[in-house]
Parts: sequence; structure tokens; C-alpha cells
Amino acid sequence: MARGEGAEPYEASLLTVKPITTEIRKVKDKKNCLSVCSKICYAIGGAPYQITGSALGFFLQMYLLDVAQLDPFYASIILFVGRAWDAVTDPTVGFLVSRSRWTSIGHMMPWIVFSTPFAVLTYFLMWYVPPFEQGKVVWYLVFYCVFQSMVTCFHVPYSALTMFISPDQKERDSATAYRMTVEVLGTVLGTAIQGQIVGGTSDCPTVPDVMNSTNISRINTSSVSLEETKQAYLVASGVICIIYIICATVLFLGVKEQKEHRRNNSDPLTFLQGLWLVMSHGPYIKLVIGFLFTSLAFMLLEGNFALFLIYSLGHRKDFQNILLVIMLSGCLTIPFWQWFLSRFGKKTAANFGILWAVPFMTLMVCIKSNLIISYLVAVAAGVSVAAAFLLPWSMLPDAVDDFRVKNPDINGHEALFYSFYVFFIKFASGISLGISTLSLKFAGYVIGSCTQPEAVSFTLNVLVSAVPVCLIAVGLLILKTYPIDEERRQSNQTFLKKIIESEADSESETSALGSTV
Repeated sequence: MARGEGAEPYEASLLTVKPITTEIRKVKDKKNCLSVCSKICYAIGGAPYQITGSALGFFLQMYLLDVAQLDPFYASIILFVGRAWDAVTDPTVGFLVSRSRWTSIGHMMPWIVFSTPFAVLTYFLMWYVPPFEQGKVVWYLVFYCVFQSMVTCFHVPYSALTMFISPDQKERDSATAYRMTVEVLGTVLGTAIQGQIVGGTSDCPTVPDVMNSTNISRINTSSVSLEETKQAYLVASGVICIIYIICATVLFLGVKEQKEHRRNNSDPLTFLQGLWLVMSHGPYIKLVIGFLFTSLAFMLLEGNFALFLIYSLGHRKDFQNILLVIMLSGCLTIPFWQWFLSRFGKKTAANFGILWAVPFMTLMVCIKSNLIISYLVAVAAGVSVAAAFLLPWSMLPDAVDDFRVKNPDINGHEALFYSFYVFFIKFASGISLGISTLSLKFAGYVIGSCTQPEAVSFTLNVLVSAVPVCLIAVGLLILKTYPIDEERRQSNQTFLKKIIESEADSESETSALGSTV
């Protein structure tokens, strides 16, 4: 009798739990939906990395050669060591981020907040020409490496933040689309600011004027023009620094980082354990290696394209506008690629989108110096640039989720996946940029000259066409072996969603029972 009397209120409490847990689930589902404002604020946080990256990618090589007037050999050392150092810091920061604890402002946010002031300062100093010659190489090497370290402390946790803004893959994909749109817009902004401010400071004549002159062996810019160019680079870097701070502030104030849902109380992974787990996950490795080659193609194109436009096509007065058109075209076509991948799948979008650039890379070096055709090719090439930006970051969360399905008891690995991906991309790009700059030295690049030998023009043609096309072909062949298709991706999502819902229901029932008993 006593047992029966005690059972009735207990059973009644169970009946009460059901609607309570249902309501809690509805509230949590609603919480998982990101507002448009949150997605925009999250996306804006990706702009600093791309603004500074596009400015460095398009203009640093030219700046070191023609403004700082370093020997191409030393410029190649700075570019290679800086990118290699940047690559090494990515897995290091990723490991430290994965081991860092949750704070009152989140798990990833402290890294973003505290790295911003140092990144801004070192970026500005990197575009300053010191008043001495002997230590100039050390100056640029030190500030380039320090800046890359600071921007890594910003971007690695920002990239991993994708996994902590919502557990819903659709919401993450949508936020990623917003992010890629803003990041491509960031490259537009970086290219526009740097190009428009510094693009018109040279007093070199156009190619026809040079060819008609009696002395075409060497035409130096005047000292006044060089000083104006130095000032222009400083102004451009100052504007970019201000934008960097504004974007970081918007990200911090507008995005709420969700606390990681730990499925167990296991100890955090050591660096070697994390490295082994990441490197032993087949889909991730195939994805990284495939995009390694395709990303190298676009980075090689980016690093040499400004010099190619100036010295091969003779578009000295218009090169910054052509670069801007490429970035604008890429920004405007991001929504199209987001629709395309949702309609036809991510692998199909990657193959079609990246392959789109090949005929235009070939056409660019085959045509003669025709400004109208150059602009048309720039518009078409921008479509492929958008795909190259969007697809890797859209497919990477799928590989992370696939790892989660196969290793449900391992936590805190997200930052490692993102950091090792960036590590491979940056290290390889450092090698490619170093080799390409060294190739210009061997071709006979003349520092501070308005004209270059024919061998330099030929070398630039190879660096922006033949080599990238070969890299794209290899990358797409590797991506064909990537095993996560739409069916497997949906299956993983269903499995993870059930785990999250069951654990949430269990926690809700326990909490509800505790409050009713």
C-alpha cells in the first residue's frame, strides 16, 4: 500500500515530464536557429583575415621588389619563411585552442580578442620602409612572421567557431555561406583599398610610350614618386587596420558562442594524439590534399597576377581595376554557388566550379594586350574564385562530422582539423611563392625598372597559367576519391542529431524529475 501510494505521484511526475521535455526540445531547436543578424556578425569576423590576405597576396611581392627594393632572392626568403612560419603556427595554435578552457566570453573568443591589437600593430609596421638598409630584410621578416602568428591566433579559433555557433548543419552551412560572401567581399575591399590607393603612384609610362622612347633599357621611378608610393602603402595599411578592429568588435559583440556539449569526461587529447587522429581520418586527408593542389593554383595566380598584368600584358594603369573586377565577380557569385551545392551536391560544385577557371587561365596568356578582353576574362575568372573560396570551408565541417560519427567518445578536436588544414595550405603556398619569386630572379627581374626582360614575361605567363592548370588537374583527380557524398553526409547528420536529441532529452528528464520530485 505504501508502495502504491508512492508510485502514483511518481507516475504523475513522469506524465508531467513528457510535455516538459517536448517544450524544452522546441526551445532548444529554436535556439539552434541563428538569426540573420547573428550570421552577418559572424560573417563580418572573417573579413580581417581576407582583407589583409588579399593585400598581402596581390601586393607584398611587388612591394618588396619595387618599393622596399629588396633583391628578389631576399624577397623570396621573406615570402617563404613568413608563410612557412605561418603554417607551423596553425597546428600549434589549434592545439592550444583545443586545450584552452571555457571562459565567461567563450572558448574561442578570448583568442580573437587578445590577438587583434598585436595583429593590427605588426601589420602596419610591415608596410613601413625603415630608414636603414642593413637590417631591412630582418625588419620585414620579423614583422611578417609576428603578424602571421597573430592573425593565426585570430583565424584558427574563428574558423573552429563554425562548430560552436549552432549544432545544426543547415545553420552552419548557411552561416558559412554568409561568411564566404563577406570574406570574398573582404578580398574585394583589401584589393580595392590597396590597389586604388597605391595603384596610381608610379610615374612609369605606359608600354607604347616606353617602346617609343629612345632608352628602354632602364627607366627608374623618381625619388619623389617612390616616397609618395611609400606613403600610399602606409595610408592603405592604416585604413585596413581600422577595418580590422571594427570587424573584430562586431564579431565579439554580435555572436554568442555556444558551450561545447561534452559527451564524456575524458582527458583532452595530447598534440601527438590529435595529430594521429586527424591524419588517420581518410576523408579528411583526401579533402585536404585535393584542396591543397587547387588552393595552390589560385595562390600562385594571386601572388603573381599583378606583376603579370603589368609586365606581360602592359596594363600598368589598369591592373588594380582588373584585380578588383575579379574579386567583385567572385563576391557576386557566392550566392549562386551556395544554391548550386545545395542543389547538386558539394563534390559536383567543387569539380565544376574550380574547373571553370582553366580555360580562362589559358586564354589570358594566349591573347595579346587587349584591355577589354582582360576585363571579360577577369569577370569569368572571378566565378571560379568564388567556388575556390566557398567549397573548402563548406566541405570541411562534413569531414569533421564524419570523424564525430566514427569517434563519438572524442571531444575537443574541431580546432585541430581546421588548423591542420590551414597548415598544409599555407606551408605549400610559402614554398610556391618562394619558388616563383626566385624564378623571377633567375629570369633577370630588374628592381625598380618600368620594363623587364622577355624572360620575365615568359616566366610570369607560366606562373599564372601552365602551373596552376596542372595543379588544378591533380587536385580535382584527388577530390574524385573523396568518399563523403550527399547520402553519407545526410546519414551522418541524422546520426549526430539523434545523439544530441537523446542526450538533451535525458538531461531534460533528469532536470525535470529533480524539480518535480
